[in-house]
Amino acid sequence: MHSTTQSNAFAERFVLSIKSECLDRMVLFGEGHLRTAVREYVAHYQAERPHQGLENELIDRVESGELGAPSDAPVERRERLGGMLSFYHRQAA
Repeated sequence: MHSTTQSNAFAERFVLSIKSECLDRMVLFGEGHLRTAVREYVAHYQAERPHQGLENELIDRVESGELGAPSDAPVERRERLGGMLSFYHRQAA
């Protein structure tokens, strides 16, 4: 169980990440646009963004115990928010 201080540190780090990697780069046109940007960033953060604290693994991969694709598999690019957020991955065999 995380203490309040640890939880605050995680929340502060997430807010810093979403601001610097996403929101500070956008001109938002209303609440709906903001909600879409946040939803897309959270999906990217959970499933596509490597995390240093997890040895550069993805949160979803660590939680599921999923293994990566073979190192000689072709690299593909996925993008979100018109290419502002990109994720490079190896195609599964």
